[in-house]
Amino acid sequence: MVSENDLETILDRVRANAAGPVAGVFGPSSVTWQIDREAVIFLGAGRALLLQLAHPWVAAAIAEHSRTLADPIGRFHRTFDIVFAMVFGSLDRALLSSRQLHRRHGMISGRMPETVGPFAAGSRYCANDIAALRWVHATLSDTALMAHDLVLPPLSAEERERYWTESRMFGALFGLTADDLPADWAGFAAYATAMAQSDTLTVSAAAREVAAQIFDGARPWLRPPRWYRALTASLLPERLRSGFGFELDERDTKSADKALKWIRRVYPKLPHRLRYVGPYQEAQARLRGELQPDWMTRCLNRAWIGRPQMDVRGRE
Repeated sequence: MVSENDLETILDRVRANAAGPVAGVFGPSSVTWQIDREAVIFLGAGRALLLQLAHPWVAAAIAEHSRTLADPIGRFHRTFDIVFAMVFGSLDRALLSSRQLHRRHGMISGRMPETVGPFAAGSRYCANDIAALRWVHATLSDTALMAHDLVLPPLSAEERERYWTESRMFGALFGLTADDLPADWAGFAAYATAMAQSDTLTVSAAAREVAAQIFDGARPWLRPPRWYRALTASLLPERLRSGFGFELDERDTKSADKALKWIRRVYPKLPHRLRYVGPYQEAQARLRGELQPDWMTRCLNRAWIGRPQMDVRGRE
């Protein structure tokens, strides 16, 4: 488990290696900013969620403690608020988000309602468990890069290594130490492959229910379009895709291919004001010394994080 004292020790190291008080943990020269500023990373949001749900602890925690089904838009905003604050926020804002995430996870614990994979019925789960945090961190890091490379020129081998080095710093904000994470990209790829093949990832009944509610639920106006569901399913390992009950027919494959072809043609031509997420644009304004983001950035922030400004928050 990651204790509060463990987290503070790790955050001291983050502070010492951060880009700066204003630039935050990563800063404008980082590969992390280059990737996470792209709105196209949303193409991978469904994949990341399903990979997390495939971990029985995560599925049980979401089913028993989360308002995802009752408030899916709120869940979206809360998730991106935390992630973008860690990536694009000032250093103080990023560390605050790390502490808030740890406290939120500290309230999420319980017992497995049924045996799923290697996890016996009645065994305890906790969101601040290192192995569970490592998997959630992996889904976010891997999926962001995958979504980026689906549409934009793929990173070079050197850039990929830099990205993983920075992702280890991102993991520190979850409370993960250097020893908790693979040392290089090859090690990370091997870990992700091993997880995908292991019974640690086993789709439970709770996971299927949450996934069904999100992708085929009773709210048609919130239901992802057919091409997005098909693309998400195609990005999953076959074993997990079958576990969730996703079937890809020829029509599904064609709809995903057609959408992706159109996105690849149009997206790179979009003006940066539309292409880059609001929190990144707010971070750039902060670096220029502006006290408040402009109206367009505030509108984009409302879409991505549910509020107009990332670096303004109530007391911790």
